[in-house]
Amino acid sequence: MPDDELNQNPQGEELELTTARAIELEGLVAQKDEELAKAGGRITELEQAAASLDSEVVTLKQSLVESDEKLTKVNDSLAEAVASYRALAIQSNPGVVDQLISGDTIDDINESVEMAKTLIGKVREGLEAEIVASRVPAGAPQRTPPDLSGLSPREKIQYAIGGKR
Repeated sequence: MPDDELNQNPQGEELELTTARAIELEGLVAQKDEELAKAGGRITELEQAAASLDSEVVTLKQSLVESDEKLTKVNDSLAEAVASYRALAIQSNPGVVDQLISGDTIDDINESVEMAKTLIGKVREGLEAEIVASRVPAGAPQRTPPDLSGLSPREKIQYAIGGKR
């Protein structure tokens, strides 16, 4: 019997160790199941958050498209207003050549009108100076007496008498 006791004892201990190990592993499996359940819950929360963010992105994209459409309309209106202002500036300044008036904004058009007026003023001054310089009096020149200031008294007397020498 001593052999039987020895033989049973190792089997009994082995059985107890196996049972303890099985219980420990079952505990670990239960713990892992809890962690998986928590992770699954977290994944579900994250999926819901992602879906919510996706819907927000769609909403923002729609808002962006609407804003772009409004901005395009505003830009078109602005371009029409600038074109109308340019036409008005051309009508208001008949002395300015319309090709000199340009610009994409009202300020640009105002600057081009001022530059055109300055250019026209300079051209006008140049033409007036040229006209004055090339002016020829109408008719015969005026008769003026000869300048006798350079003559000696004797030459003056002789000139007055009408004699030449």
